[in-house]
Amino acid sequence: MTSAWLRTGWRPALALPIASALLLTGCRVGPNYQRPSAPSAPAFKEDAVPAPPPNPPNGGWKQVSPADSTLRGNWWEIYGDPQLDRFEQRVAVSNQTLRAAYEQYLQARDAVQVARSQYFPSLSLGASASRDRESAHRPLKVQGTPTTYNDLVLQGQAAWEPDVWGSIRRAVESERATAQASAADLANAQLSLQAELAMDYFEMRGLDTQQRLLDSTVQQYGDYLKLTQARYHGGVATESDVALAQTQLDQTRAQAIDIGVARAQYEHAIATLAGVPASSFSLGASPLNLPLPKIPVGVPSQLLERRPDVAAAERRADAANAQIGVAIAAYYPTITIGGSGGFESTSPGTWIQGPSSLWSLGASAAELLFDAGRRHAITQQARDAYEENVANYRQTVLQSFQDVEDQLSGLRILNQESAAQARAVASAERSLTLSTARYKGGVTTYLEVITAQTTQLADQRTAANITTRQFAASVQLVKALGGGWNTSKLPSP
Repeated sequence: MTSAWLRTGWRPALALPIASALLLTGCRVGPNYQRPSAPSAPAFKEDAVPAPPPNPPNGGWKQVSPADSTLRGNWWEIYGDPQLDRFEQRVAVSNQTLRAAYEQYLQARDAVQVARSQYFPSLSLGASASRDRESAHRPLKVQGTPTTYNDLVLQGQAAWEPDVWGSIRRAVESERATAQASAADLANAQLSLQAELAMDYFEMRGLDTQQRLLDSTVQQYGDYLKLTQARYHGGVATESDVALAQTQLDQTRAQAIDIGVARAQYEHAIATLAGVPASSFSLGASPLNLPLPKIPVGVPSQLLERRPDVAAAERRADAANAQIGVAIAAYYPTITIGGSGGFESTSPGTWIQGPSSLWSLGASAAELLFDAGRRHAITQQARDAYEENVANYRQTVLQSFQDVEDQLSGLRILNQESAAQARAVASAERSLTLSTARYKGGVTTYLEVITAQTTQLADQRTAANITTRQFAASVQLVKALGGGWNTSKLPSP
């Protein structure tokens, strides 16, 4: 049986020097990756932190801050709520959306190993046994040659395409960057889910605050109803006063009941994010009376290191750049080295013996001469894909600045609004006190009391809503700052 490779006069010992020479002379075509430039700013417009000095000629300044003023990995701990801590820890363990993102990262990491496998030769081993009979009347038959014989073959083959032009190295580079982008996507998914849980949690506690306010108001309005009834039976008040007090009480009770609809939905959302069936999950009422934490912001340049979505976009630009090298390598010859060896005999007794051995070693090189512009189009397509990813990266950076500025301005304005609303609540409480005294003294009608009550309740609910919005904005700011994540956490698959 003849080998699939042409027999030559080469010795197998020549394979190693040939392979070494090819590796030593190998190059890596295509552009080497340089991190794309991205827009930045010396400081956040809405942050009170002073701007750093101008950039020196050969480097960039970063504002130095104590280590204890930076966000940690478990960023939610800055709120000091043990119940929130427990739920956030469950997200990383039980959330199925996060599990799916993790499996996507594992697939990307496996793709790196698939690309790396091309560095090495492929080896195969096979054995065959057959009983053959040839025609006795075949052309050129030699007299006395048997027409029936056994054919026993044990043969191994090796084939290797050395990475002379760096195509495989570029492919590995691309897959590695893609895997890092997938890891950043995983971190971004976890940050988004944890931020969503924190926002749902604070929204629910804000509703608990309003629930407590409405419950106490219902009790207060019940006392006012008794007051109007007593004055009516005493002949001092009119029946319309009693009707107004009853209407005010019933409306407030309806508002208190309506709070339960939104609260139940937030409770169900928390259960789903924590990986628990909503039917078997419940949280007791807990008004939002936590102090609003101060969140360290840092300087804008840190966003390029702390935001996982920015890191993912940058890594995809690296992967796209490596694909340009893969496309360019197609212009160069394909070099293949291969060989085979084994034993072949017609008798089992002489199968594995020296005279039955066979081997071959060969090499080939092939160059594509004409493809109607296919390689050129593929290379240009790779360059365009790289420019697309660079544009996406820069847009992600711009979006990150907007996210931070939005939340910083939101917190600043909400702080001002909270102070103004606190004064409005105090004024409404004083107005109700005066109106109640005037009504008891017979100076005014109960309509004035109703107006003061409505104003006070509206102002109190607005104040509670502002507090909830402040906590939601603080969570969004933490998310915009990357939540304590850092590019040093990117794996090296």
